[in-house]
Amino acid sequence: MKSRNLAITALFAVQLLYGINYTLAKTIMNENYVKPFGLVVLRVGGATLLFWLLSLVYKTEKINTKDFSKLFLAAIFGVFINMLFFLKGLEYTSPIHASTIMTITPIVILVLSVFVLKESITKLKIFGVALGFIGALVLTLYGKSARAADNVPLGNLMIFLNAISYSIYVILIKRLTEKYHPLAFIKWLFLFGLILVLPFGFTEVMEIEWDSFTTEISYSLLFVVVGATFGTYLLNPLAISRLKASTVGIFIYLQPVIAGLFAVINGADFIGIVKIIAVSLIFLGVYFVSKKPKATH
Repeated sequence: MKSRNLAITALFAVQLLYGINYTLAKTIMNENYVKPFGLVVLRVGGATLLFWLLSLVYKTEKINTKDFSKLFLAAIFGVFINMLFFLKGLEYTSPIHASTIMTITPIVILVLSVFVLKESITKLKIFGVALGFIGALVLTLYGKSARAADNVPLGNLMIFLNAISYSIYVILIKRLTEKYHPLAFIKWLFLFGLILVLPFGFTEVMEIEWDSFTTEISYSLLFVVVGATFGTYLLNPLAISRLKASTVGIFIYLQPVIAGLFAVINGADFIGIVKIIAVSLIFLGVYFVSKKPKATH
């Protein structure tokens, strides 16, 4: 029980970090401090360094040679495609469109978990996913984007591919967490990811004018690297190792809730009755999906 509660707490922390990251990363890119691919390289490079430093202190089991191909595949979907397409997609489309498309992720994870991982699916779980999906749609579609989009069709396609890619990543590392401690493989995952993203973002990193950074932007970048990359990729596998992949997926619906609350705190949004209803639906959906089935005798 304690292990399950710890995993759920870790998932809440992941969504909290991602929800705040959405606003901070957007600001860094919108104000032209760092371009999307350059930001990806900084995220992956910084997290890679932190994971390898942590591995020097926290010793784990060695990875079996035959599993490195699985790790490389997970790096392609979880780091390379996921991060590049998400940040580049945000540059072209509006936040509203991006948030709406990302709500397909828990549904894709649910389907893949049934067919690939052979996880059991209950009516309550389906009902919870449906509730969360409706709530997320209402929350993300309510209101208008303050920023004009550059290329909506291309941006939407990138966000859609990112959502599919992340879903596949969750399924791939679910199997790895059944065999290894997350820290044993996550350092390799990011090392492979860094090798993959470096050719795409190296030039943009070289173009960064570090002396133009304000204190706020510097702390925002630090949060994006340490909190929203290192922290989330460390906590997520810990949660996945103790919960079903479909349960992990439903928590993604919390991201627009947290992002919205963060915007309200910063005076960029307001709370209305429609948003309260939407948030209630999302939390109900999360509750139903994460609810542990009663043991049958």
